[in-house]
Amino acid sequence: MNIQKLLSTIILLFTTLNVYAADSYRFLHVTIDTPWAIFIFLLFIIMFPFVLMAILYWYFAFKKNNEPENNIEKTLQD
Repeated sequence: MNIQKLLSTIILLFTTLNVYAADSYRFLHVTIDTPWAIFIFLLFIIMFPFVLMAILYWYFAFKKNNEPENNIEKTLQD
């Protein structure tokens, strides 16, 4: 009995999805702000790795520059 209800519910769900796809613009509410929202969203996604790379590059570049000076001072003391 439960299997029949489950199957009928699944079949009903798959048949109703096509109805909504025929008139999808009514459900998306596309306005003039939509392209700007997409642009800003994609801008952050594309630019975030570059900003992260720059921050990590500077962090490790300054870290490596400080380490050899300490090693030279240690060798001079020995």
